[in-house]
Amino acid sequence: MAKKAAKETLSDMSVQELEARLRESQEKSFRLKFQHASNPIKNPMDIRTARRTIARVMTVLHQKRKVV
Repeated sequence: MAKKAAKETLSDMSVQELEARLRESQEKSFRLKFQHASNPIKNPMDIRTARRTIARVMTVLHQKRKVV
């Protein structure tokens, strides 16, 4: 249910907002990977969640660019 709600909000965003969200998610993923390499983080599933968020944003972004 939460994934569907997140997908709906992503599809409602503009291309500029999606690009900003993508950069933000990529930075978060980088920070998590870096922290995990130096010292194991409490919840390593956060890395997977960040990676999947990036994939979702990129998918919606490509769909919007294809239409325009």
